[in-house]
Amino acid sequence: MIEGAGLRHAFGGVSVLDGVDIAVDRGEFVGLVGPNGAGKTTLLRLLNGLLEPDEGRVTLDGTDLAELSSKAVSQRVATVPQDGSIGFSFSAEQIVEMGRTPHRSRLDWSDEADPVEEALERTEMLGLRDRDVSDLSGGERQRVLLARALAQEPDVLVLDEPTANLDINHQIRVLGLVEELVEEGRAAVAAIHDLDLAARFCDRLVLLGDGAVQARGPPGRVLSDGALEIAFGTRTAVTDDPVTGTGRVTAVESESASGRVHVLGRGSPARRALGRCWRAGYEVTVGPVPEGDVAAVLAEELGCRAITAPAFGELDDQVRSEVERCCREAGVVLRAGPSGEFGETAAASVEVAFEGTNAAVGDGGAARTVRTESELIAAVEALAGERSSGLDDP
Repeated sequence: MIEGAGLRHAFGGVSVLDGVDIAVDRGEFVGLVGPNGAGKTTLLRLLNGLLEPDEGRVTLDGTDLAELSSKAVSQRVATVPQDGSIGFSFSAEQIVEMGRTPHRSRLDWSDEADPVEEALERTEMLGLRDRDVSDLSGGERQRVLLARALAQEPDVLVLDEPTANLDINHQIRVLGLVEELVEEGRAAVAAIHDLDLAARFCDRLVLLGDGAVQARGPPGRVLSDGALEIAFGTRTAVTDDPVTGTGRVTAVESESASGRVHVLGRGSPARRALGRCWRAGYEVTVGPVPEGDVAAVLAEELGCRAITAPAFGELDDQVRSEVERCCREAGVVLRAGPSGEFGETAAASVEVAFEGTNAAVGDGGAARTVRTESELIAAVEALAGERSSGLDDP
């Protein structure tokens, strides 16, 4: 449908895009993600013909965009810009009617009400059609520009931060509408700042960083790629949203802790202890836990090792051996629930009894008991330091 090959572009001698390849087919919604300054907006402006690449080419169904007139491009490619400001006093309906301009000749200004009416209806702007755009909110102006793009009846939609200035309700509705248009056979490519929304609505993601493609593919794969952490310069945790089932990305403040922590227990207390120690920078293992336990699920999502075992019945020798080894190798063992046969370990231990949880305490001779996450990290740091000093002593 629309394709960019070897795209390079610079402003004032500063390279913005360096050899980017991208292709968007009919019936596909592709999201561009990446930090500010990654080149997302520039790439969109190359795809819609507003800019010409310094190198490379953009084609629309095999035809070079440079060979098409601006009118021919506008008949097939519609753009929703990031900046929703409109410098003239027009009604919302008049702005939407401008979307029909590419389809009219200089002498043919006949009324084409149907596309305009449909665009206003699909963007929920019928009630505001007569309002002056200067009186509309930023989110309402954004919807007017989306309606104008729909009135063009394009094959390709190019959207630059289409949910900017929208409340949560309209963010979902706008991206849901784009999803509908794609299902009708259009192609859509959008720069999306919100990674959770990108994962929920896009078929594929292209991660840009430093003017180049750092990763591409299905949202789950791109968001789990180590390139995401490099591109944004921060650690990220990708978990499944329990409602939508799609990826949910959490930026994690970088912490410099090091060492190993093993979590004994299961359920919510073990999950919280695992997540907090991972965020602090520790290498964390957990187990034994039943397969499907929330702690085991989080461990998989974070790339931590989980030793799983049946929920009921005795542990086999292999599981028991693996748990004992993890406890020995850990600087600190966290008891987030009954420790059972692993009550005594070689490592220093902390009893985890978070407020509001059902964690059992008092079955393993722990060095101390903690009830908040801040107390947990303080205890782990202290015990890890004590154990390290003990190992260093002659």
